[in-house]
Amino acid sequence: MSDVQTKDKYETFVGLEIHIHLLTDTKMFCGCKANYGDEPNTNVCPVCLGYPGVLPTVNEEAMKMGYAVARALNCKLSRKTFFERKNYFYPDMPKNYQISQFQEPVGVEGYLEFEYNGEIKKIRIHDVHLEEDAGKMIHAGDMSLQDFNRAGFPLLEIVTEPDLKSGEETEAFLRAFRRIVRYLGVCDGNMDEGSMKCDANISINEWGKGLGTKTELKNMNSPRFVRRGLQYEAQRQAKVLDEGGKLAQETRLWNENRDITETMRTKEEANDYRYFPEPDMPPFCPDDIFMAEVEASQVELPLARKHKLMRKYNINSDQAEFIHDEKVNADYFETVVSLGADPQAIYTWLSSDVQKELNLLNMTLTESPLTAERFASLLKLIEDGTISGKIAKKVLIDIFEEDQDPAAIVEKKGLSQISDPAVIGEAIDKVLAANAQVVEAIKGGDQRQKGFLVGQIMKETGGRAAPALVQKILAEKLG
Repeated sequence: MSDVQTKDKYETFVGLEIHIHLLTDTKMFCGCKANYGDEPNTNVCPVCLGYPGVLPTVNEEAMKMGYAVARALNCKLSRKTFFERKNYFYPDMPKNYQISQFQEPVGVEGYLEFEYNGEIKKIRIHDVHLEEDAGKMIHAGDMSLQDFNRAGFPLLEIVTEPDLKSGEETEAFLRAFRRIVRYLGVCDGNMDEGSMKCDANISINEWGKGLGTKTELKNMNSPRFVRRGLQYEAQRQAKVLDEGGKLAQETRLWNENRDITETMRTKEEANDYRYFPEPDMPPFCPDDIFMAEVEASQVELPLARKHKLMRKYNINSDQAEFIHDEKVNADYFETVVSLGADPQAIYTWLSSDVQKELNLLNMTLTESPLTAERFASLLKLIEDGTISGKIAKKVLIDIFEEDQDPAAIVEKKGLSQISDPAVIGEAIDKVLAANAQVVEAIKGGDQRQKGFLVGQIMKETGGRAAPALVQKILAEKLG
């Protein structure tokens, strides 16, 4: 069954449970380092290993980040929240319970607005709550190894209402959410490293009949896989219903190698986690100073930034989409504009030659030698005719390779554009004399040959002749 047929006959409901690792120095309830990729079991202590008698303490920086995300998602912020023990067994969870929030999360009843197919969509946020992550199991042959470095990582879970309507819309939502947490600086959003994870709940039903039987999808480590997993699952469920079958409430895994979902376990009823308040930690009651710091941590969010860029700099939606994708790049763009460069020229260079160099060197814009001042200077050299666009491309490469200012490179290598009509005229005469047959062909009406002559003239002048002046003088000499 195609996507179109599924949409015509059935309504799709998708809700998400998004987990993000917060970018704190230490874990949620102890002083161990919260680093990704360290040697296994080197960042552990009695607290995160669940030894008897230890006392957890709350990481206040993680609390601020949690509240900051809830605030950015337009949630009602809790002035009294507490942690609870969520009881269940999993091999890489040392305590056999997870310290989490249930009754009083940091934020509830929010929403996120994002752009999809040219429209602004609003998805409701059920709650935002803090908890600790489990460790990591590594399966090697007939052995299962445990790495507890990740046990106790500060984890923020964002639960949406089932408002999303398709895999494509869900992918767009996840990309918008990832931008927000990166703009806030609370998470790097790297799903391939596990610092952002997403489980999706999907059900379908005939139009107007509300939610159907829910299936939970796991093991989707990119927005693209989330889209494909939901597309497959919507079609699978529609096929079951069309054949008169009954859907089971179950958890399924996305198999990215086969592009299908597979049954992991069937849920007959909801899990009973036997929540009760964490006895070793008092409630957290943020004071006015804490809440003021949360408010101060807010930034102009991506969607608002995009629309501002379009309005203020007269760029189109696709251009603004590229520029605003990362906050540091949008900041860089606006800094270069403030230094006098043309917004269209900035975009053109950033999306082509500059991006090519960054990809080649596996480098981000802010890590590169191309500072905003150097970029503005390079564009100014083109604008005032000191160098041509072609020469500017060579200068750009030199900036990356030599870590020098563009003006210094132009002076050192003698790359200034030749604007003296006499010098250019002399070069043209030399080229015309060497290509008499081409000249005759042009005078006979074959104007296509002009491009060849221009290329030879630029070669003769080392690419430094002012292109407009070349065209003007060449036209005069050809009559």
